[in-house]
Amino acid sequence: MSSWKLRPWNFRLGMLFASGLMLTGCMQTQYEAASDAAMKPRDRELLAKVSYVKTPVAEPFRRAIVDYHRKELPGSIVVDSDNHYLYYVQDGGKAIRYGITVGEEAMAWSGIAKVGSMTEWPPWHPTKSEISRLGVPTFVPPGPDNPMGSRALYLYSGGKDTLFRIHGTNQPEYIGASISSGCIRMTNEDVIDLYSRVKMGAVVVVLEPRQGDSPYNSKLALQGGGGSPN
Repeated sequence: MSSWKLRPWNFRLGMLFASGLMLTGCMQTQYEAASDAAMKPRDRELLAKVSYVKTPVAEPFRRAIVDYHRKELPGSIVVDSDNHYLYYVQDGGKAIRYGITVGEEAMAWSGIAKVGSMTEWPPWHPTKSEISRLGVPTFVPPGPDNPMGSRALYLYSGGKDTLFRIHGTNQPEYIGASISSGCIRMTNEDVIDLYSRVKMGAVVVVLEPRQGDSPYNSKLALQGGGGSPN
């Protein structure tokens, strides 16, 4: 299958090396080797068949274990769209930090959701807006060059699908940029790693633009409060 790639809109790589502006501040960063321990035989088979160029992720956006000063509960996901990071909160004041691609400003969203569904090697069902704007098919089956990549976490709010996802990508060269249609993209290798750790119902906090702290907290979200993604 040929590779369906989403055209970059308002491509901004000026943030690429803004590693000082991150949630963890000037705290210790321990970069991880790109472990494939979470990969299954099917993952290895399909990733060996990709036609896109496996562009190395710039060092500031490589998977890392970092000190984490916020108050979200372990098992939560926190997305800092401004700085293109996703944090998986762990015990002991630590988090795994991944570099991400986020939505361009007009399509970005913030708020609280929960992981309502999880899929390995998902198909892609573009929205009517994406079909019209990007000229893509109405359906792309699972596979190594699918824009949804190797894994997808579907974000729900109030029991309803928000249509926003955390998923893989066939454009790793844009990790650290703001070009997506609103979804949060990770390298296929990183999203496999994240998927292996996340539990159904996990809280996902997407920080508002230019906000150092979320206006919500995990306790409120677990009680069903908080806002919905825009």
